[in-house]
Amino acid sequence: MTKEQLLDLIAQMTLEEKVAQLLQLTANFHEGTDSESQITGPMEEMGLTEGMVSASGSVLGLSGAQTVIDVQKSYLSKSRLGIPLMFMADVVHGFKTIFPIPLAIGSSWDTELAEKSAEIAAKESAVAGIHVTFAPMVDLVRDPRWGRVMETTGEDPYLNSLFSRAFVRGYQGDLKDPDRLAACVKHFAAYGAPEGGRDYNTVDMSERNLREYYLPAYRAAVEEGVEMVMTSFNTVDGIPASGNEKLMRGILRDEWNFDGVLISDWASIHEMIAHGAAEDDCEAAYRAIRAGVDIEMMTPCYVHHLPALVQSGKVDEAMIDEAVLRILQLKDKLGLFENPLRAADPEREREVVFCEEHRQVSYELATKSIVLLKNENHVLPLAQDKKVALIGPFAQSEDILGWWSCEGVKEDATKLGTALEERLQAGNLVMAEGSGVHSITPEQVEEALQAAQQSDIIVLALGEESAMSGEGGSRTDIRLPEAQLALVKHLKQVGKPLAVVLFNGRPLDLHGVFDEADAVVEAWFPGSEGGAAIADILIGKVNPSARLTMSFPQSVGQVPVYYNRFNTGRPLDPKKNEERYVSKYIDSPNEPLLPFGYGLSYTTFEYSDLRVSSEEMTAELPLTISVQVKNIGVLAGVETVQLYIRDISGDVVRPLRELKGYVKLELAPGETGKAVFTLSEEQLRYHHSDLSFKSDPGKFQLFVGSNSRDTLTQSFRLAASN
Repeated sequence: MTKEQLLDLIAQMTLEEKVAQLLQLTANFHEGTDSESQITGPMEEMGLTEGMVSASGSVLGLSGAQTVIDVQKSYLSKSRLGIPLMFMADVVHGFKTIFPIPLAIGSSWDTELAEKSAEIAAKESAVAGIHVTFAPMVDLVRDPRWGRVMETTGEDPYLNSLFSRAFVRGYQGDLKDPDRLAACVKHFAAYGAPEGGRDYNTVDMSERNLREYYLPAYRAAVEEGVEMVMTSFNTVDGIPASGNEKLMRGILRDEWNFDGVLISDWASIHEMIAHGAAEDDCEAAYRAIRAGVDIEMMTPCYVHHLPALVQSGKVDEAMIDEAVLRILQLKDKLGLFENPLRAADPEREREVVFCEEHRQVSYELATKSIVLLKNENHVLPLAQDKKVALIGPFAQSEDILGWWSCEGVKEDATKLGTALEERLQAGNLVMAEGSGVHSITPEQVEEALQAAQQSDIIVLALGEESAMSGEGGSRTDIRLPEAQLALVKHLKQVGKPLAVVLFNGRPLDLHGVFDEADAVVEAWFPGSEGGAAIADILIGKVNPSARLTMSFPQSVGQVPVYYNRFNTGRPLDPKKNEERYVSKYIDSPNEPLLPFGYGLSYTTFEYSDLRVSSEEMTAELPLTISVQVKNIGVLAGVETVQLYIRDISGDVVRPLRELKGYVKLELAPGETGKAVFTLSEEQLRYHHSDLSFKSDPGKFQLFVGSNSRDTLTQSFRLAASN
């Protein structure tokens, strides 16, 4: 439909019908339209009329091709103007074929495979009747206490922006393709920086900090053409995001030219009352519509109060019209006016969803997301002739999908014990539970010790259950539960080599694990094929290549600890650790246990011959940077070569290191490869004290290496522009 046709449709709508288009309700309001008992309670609780429900514009959390078809047909049969419903869901890292959690996907440093995972998630979702996914979540995060770190790709604005673009491309592609979804980037803005790492908590930072670190990944999604943006729960500069005109109209719409649909997060408009930014639902509705929020999710502030606000003259009806137009334009882009059922197809759904092809991509992404954190004395990979004891609460656990696993079925997940048994020689694997996630008994310990004593090596599968991270899953103690730490102590006494596999949704405080184990493998929540992927890493069929995108702290007391930090006026000199009056702890190192970009391989890489094309960069002449990397081990492997810079003197203080690029080299034993980077003046720009975005002439350092800590370094100067 043309814009004029859509405007004509809006002109035919009553004010109440327009406002109802701005209302999003959950599936139970629509699934049970023929069963009064299923809908009467929720309607009465929210004060909704049948007219409001029957004219509402979108549905949250409903999927299944036949169910969606039935609801859409029933809805349209009662619709005066034939405007179809839009169906939305949280398809965060897979629909039924579940991929590793986004924090793990980030650890792959593989944007192409990330894009493919989103494309598959879109295909499965679309055939099941979904039109919009509430993904990607691109909130930058530095605090692992926050449970939703599992949904992010880490602590770096550059890398997060790359993944943001990749996910948007994967979900959306060309929306004329019915196998794609409209993407909704979230949570705008700075949701990943709550005080104390506590979900939904206050966020307070300077606008310069907001623009420099937290906004880039959202902006990348907008530049990639994302169709929707979701407001965050938190305050930004003291104003709840859903009522923040400067953020939503000023930055998002006017500055970034976003003309898509803006949706509130669940009840976040109504929650302005609890924040202390609205006296009642009427004021909350007034603030949200003025901020430009188009769809209100699961509270009735708009439908109850916008008509009266318009009639009283406090809200211009043109604001309602512009919101409705954006919603109808998205429905039109999705082709819903021509085909309200879009890709929903029960027969094709059975063929496409959780098919072997999709599961294979889940497996591949899991293998590239698993990080080898430690491997002393080459304990891994497991030798085929050795007897292995697989012990721990995750040895045969199905709880490996993560908190946001959409339609994923735990029972469908490939379990580690099953996969390892298939790969080892017959009789070479013995399993024992050892402990629960939170509990341990003498009988479990005895069984574990017996298994360990009759084996050559112990593989200990430990971690968080999925409910210990995700939304509402903030923790002050990010160590493994005491029961599992006790199990580590018991098994350490056996004196056999000990390899730990971790299942978790956040960087952990690894006290009681890292020092005790000979090898540590970070598996995250690896998805549907996680067990197979981990098993193939353990036996060496796959050489691990993943790299951390969040630093692992020495302890929770260091948090937040992140690589792109400032130096302070009294930096600690590691060679003079006895100094007191410097920026340090007296009971802990400043450095994280494991830095951003860190990850090991079963082979070893040697860096040499770092070269820079010139000692001086100009705006017109970028630098070419190269380094030689040699595989000096006995196995083929992939090395992720990382480029960082430091601006020595800025208008405002600049980080010690900033990631500016990376190159993956796949090298055979003895092979030498060259990683080549181009660094331009544009990449040196940052937000100054007056919020202008530009570079400063002067001295810079550059660093190239295997992570943000272990690097070769050289210097260059940026010449002043004419």
